Amino acid sequence: MENKAILNANKHIVWLDVMRFVAMFTVVCCHCADPFNFFTGELPANIGEIKFWGAAYGAFLRPCVPLFVMITGALLLPVKGEASVFYKKRIPRVLWPFLIWSVLYNLFPWITGLLGLSPEVILDFFPYSGEEATHQALSVSLKNIAEIPFNFSLLDVHMWYIYLLIGLYLYLPIFSAWVEKASDKAKLWFLAAWGVTTLLPYYNEYVSQYLWGTCSWNSFGMLYYFAGFNGYLLLGHYLRKLEWPVGKILAIGVPMFLIGYAVTFTGFRHVTSLPEYSDELLELFFTYNSLNVVMMTAPIFMLVKKVNIQSVTIQKALANLTLCGFGIYMVHFFFTGPSVILMRTIGIPVCLQIPLAAVVAFSVSWAIVYMIYKVVGRKAKYIVG
Repeated sequence: MENKAILNANKHIVWLDVMRFVAMFTVVCCHCADPFNFFTGELPANIGEIKFWGAAYGAFLRPCVPLFVMITGALLLPVKGEASVFYKKRIPRVLWPFLIWSVLYNLFPWITGLLGLSPEVILDFFPYSGEEATHQALSVSLKNIAEIPFNFSLLDVHMWYIYLLIGLYLYLPIFSAWVEKASDKAKLWFLAAWGVTTLLPYYNEYVSQYLWGTCSWNSFGMLYYFAGFNGYLLLGHYLRKLEWPVGKILAIGVPMFLIGYAVTFTGFRHVTSLPEYSDELLELFFTYNSLNVVMMTAPIFMLVKKVNIQSVTIQKALANLTLCGFGIYMVHFFFTGPSVILMRTIGIPVCLQIPLAAVVAFSVSWAIVYMIYKVVGRKAKYIVG
């Protein structure tokens, strides 16, 4: 399967392969920033510098998840064929690796106990796994595993996206029926309504909890059905067809990105400077469905569309990354924390630790998934997607 994918690399849409690389590397980089924003253990003398670079990179990398969703919309909208065929093809390939790796992540603390490792090693791997995980008890692992059908645990936080992805797959054939018939003008109106909803996190936090019909007995307000990641699905579909010259993309996109980044970075720094803040407030300016993150994501998508790679070697590597990408997402969370520790141990400057740790975690994860495909062949899809 892998060799076939490599041989047929020229049939890939190369800029979408590049987009996958950008999305995948930035998500690994984003998770390498976690040990900076969620520092565990005794605070070092340079904690201020650590926090600054955690915020700087964390804000810069917010487009990572929206880019994944936009790629899905660009590739799959409108859905071809029967919904049942689409579900049968897409969902099992996501579901089985998700279940396998969720179990492995949640067994990790117990396994470290069997190996006689210190409980602190768990926090090295997963900075916000919590005190319960450090007990290294099988009962805790089994409890987390039993809850997989309902939600992720603090040991496999990145799996939140897989619940979302399965939901998007379930929704895609339904949404597709409208997308296929809608005019570009109608799609723009939908995106405009969605754009308004990206301001709601700030309204709910700073003005009022309720708006447009929401109240204690109703969470579904006027624009609820235009909100969420379906907006990124449609945006990916729409922007794939939109052709702008590079000059226009830069003239409009660079100011958009800088404004979005300024809001994201300064907002996060403001929240973390407060004496006390809730988890919800901490994530407010990092929220993916917020206008500032949309402003950062759209220009990146448009610029990457202009990438034109002629090298066959690079095209083959990108095609292989497309094959291995889902597996890399499954695996990489084991290596982000240790990669950051490695950078600190060998004395890499703080400002470079996050991207260089991401290079290590990304490379190791890719190598592991590549070897799984080499050894297992076609059946690897049940392990790494």
